[in-house]
Amino acid sequence: MSKIRIFALGGQNEIGKNMYIVEVDENIYVFEAGLKYADDKLLGVDYIIPNYDYLKENKNRIKGIFITHGHDQQMGALSDILIDIPDVKIYGGRFTLEIIKQDLEESGIKCANLIEVKAHKKIDLGEESIFPIQVSHSLPDSYLYVLNTRDGGIIFTGNYIFDPSMMGPYSTDIGKLAYIGKQNVLCLMNESMYAEKSGYTSPSHRASSIIRETIDENEGRIFFNIFETQIYRIQELFNEISKTNRNVVIMGKSLENIILKGIEFGYIDFDKERIKTISHVNDEGILVIISNEREKPYSSLKRILRNSDKFVTLKETDTVVILSPIYESSEITATKVFNKISKVGSKLVILSKKYLSPHSSSEDIMLMINLMKPKYYMPVNGEYRHQVENATLAERLNIPRENILLKLNGEVATFIDGNFVENDEKIPIEDILIDGKTVGDIGDLVLKDREMLSDSGIVIVDVNIDKEDRTIINKPNVVTKGFIYVKENIDIIKEAENIVTEVIKENVKENYIDYNKIKITIRERLGKYFYKETESKPMIIIVVQEVQ
Repeated sequence: MSKIRIFALGGQNEIGKNMYIVEVDENIYVFEAGLKYADDKLLGVDYIIPNYDYLKENKNRIKGIFITHGHDQQMGALSDILIDIPDVKIYGGRFTLEIIKQDLEESGIKCANLIEVKAHKKIDLGEESIFPIQVSHSLPDSYLYVLNTRDGGIIFTGNYIFDPSMMGPYSTDIGKLAYIGKQNVLCLMNESMYAEKSGYTSPSHRASSIIRETIDENEGRIFFNIFETQIYRIQELFNEISKTNRNVVIMGKSLENIILKGIEFGYIDFDKERIKTISHVNDEGILVIISNEREKPYSSLKRILRNSDKFVTLKETDTVVILSPIYESSEITATKVFNKISKVGSKLVILSKKYLSPHSSSEDIMLMINLMKPKYYMPVNGEYRHQVENATLAERLNIPRENILLKLNGEVATFIDGNFVENDEKIPIEDILIDGKTVGDIGDLVLKDREMLSDSGIVIVDVNIDKEDRTIINKPNVVTKGFIYVKENIDIIKEAENIVTEVIKENVKENYIDYNKIKITIRERLGKYFYKETESKPMIIIVVQEVQ
């Protein structure tokens, strides 16, 4: 009897943070290990990854982590996971592994278990095997994975589109997909993000026309803001630049390394002689490529806009082109950046929503279903409304409703001898919030404190008490930051000092001082007083110390 369990630690009912687990008896296969961009409400949080305690607890059963392509939503959590599970094997295409290597080096992580996969080269893993099939996405060497089990194939699509114009390392091998579909496909795990969009994604993912138009119409400097791993769009940009006599400056070492590696591997076609050093960034008519950073979207542009970039300042004669999609989590940040660009007087060009990222729309999804002919179908990778629409597409293609598995993170789909068995099993899941270099150091209480600080500021009360006679030395020191303008509110500060003095006198006994009670009482009384006077609730920190 064989038992298969499929569940997500991240990626369901959300965009990003993808991590899908397929257990075949005792063997664990992990598909993707991604992050999610923190939205503007998560103050100070750089990015979010899935809680991977389940993997730590079962690390000896993991056969490998299989990455479909080198985007942060698919591989951005690896640098964190490898701290706890350093010996896990990581599989990916050639260019995907190059991006992973660069990310790990920047994080100071060493990993000797990066294993390159190649299209149509089966990976034998004991009772099971993995068969990679190349698909079209914004990166070369993007793969769909077929996990072969004794009960049939389990297919994880990753992100893909069908576009016959994308060739070479960007092409989709439809013949191999059709071949797999003629075998026994137990379950198809198919992406959902664009399921609500009608038609095929192609050709709406192509941006050559707006790039060409922008270059032709603007003789001054042009800044192209782009995600550093959008290699296909970078190639579109270079194709249009090649038709002109204008040169390029690449801002950012990481972006430059990826582009040069892409040229070296033959994935990007461009004359390296036309890539100039940063010293040329102020040349007339230069084209500048800058990238977003995963922890802080638009950080490069923001640095330029606040005049803290040592090489470049934005001018009225410049044009800024946003060639990357604006994710829902970064819309507020993006709007602020765009407004600042407009205030400078620079021309701003933003891709409209008709320009899509290379994710499968409804016709792409239905073509994949037709090619695979799965017994069971699981929508993955998207908000829940996207998953529901994906399920509707599958129903239209006559997949029985009871064979369509709509699951949230942690909810387990179990198959016994190739048949789905309904149960309520759940794996505990939660987010890990990454702030700086430390994993898991941010929780709800910290975020609440940050929200309070950003909203109402902070009040620090510092009191020194003589250890011998139990009297206050000098007077309480009340300091505020982000709460009130002290010079215009002296009376409030003086009254706060009086309240602190009264509380201390009330709680000083002949042989004992209850410091804990003093702090609690000061916080309560000051809180009520400040709210009465200002209708604000600042964070109040009490420091009481004995001095000899």
